[in-house]
Order: sequence, then C-alpha cells, then structure tokens
Amino acid sequence: MRRIRTYPTLALLLCAVLSLGNGACYVKVHDADAAFCLDDVDNKTHPVGSSWINSDCMYCTCSSCCTTYSIPRRFPGYCVAVFNRSACEFKVFRRDDHSVECPFFSAVGK
Repeated sequence: MRRIRTYPTLALLLCAVLSLGNGACYVKVHDADAAFCLDDVDNKTHPVGSSWINSDCMYCTCSSCCTTYSIPRRFPGYCVAVFNRSACEFKVFRRDDHSVECPFFSAVGK
C-alpha cells in the first residue's frame, strides 16, 4: 500500500521540477477581447494568434515570451562568451583572439 502512495508523490515532484526547467520564459497577461497583442519590449502590435521574435531575442505570443538562445556554461577560462544580437546566439571565443572559437560543455536556457 505504501508503494501506491509513493507514485503520485513522485509524479507531483516531477511536475514541479519540470515547471522550473524553462526559466527563460515568462507569462504575459492578455485581454481575451483585445484586437491585437502588444510586445512589451518593442512596443509594437501584432495580430492575435501570431508569434514573433522581438529585439531582445525573445520568441513571443500574446500570452508568453521565451528566450530563443542558450547561454554557454563550462568553457575554458581563457575563453569568453559573446552574444550576437543580430543572430540571437552566443558563441564562445578565445579572449585574446575572437577569430578562434572555444568549446563549451553545457548551456542553459531555451
């Protein structure tokens, strides 16, 4: 009987952990009767039901926005992560020579 009660507890715990996994998103309040959606970063309007990428590299709908990029982690100390806003991506380069890319071993986001 104890095992039967354990499964719902584990399922609830898994749901709680998964909800924390996408920390690069946020929910927006949207009036269901609105004729358009407003991007709160660019202050531009978009049709209801559409999606777009704003100038902060966020993929948005009327009700939420999420980052479109991952942030590199665990790379050599002689390297630096550089964000390319026009491509909406990070790349990792040597600090002393940005023409040489460095490896990275994990990333967060997206």
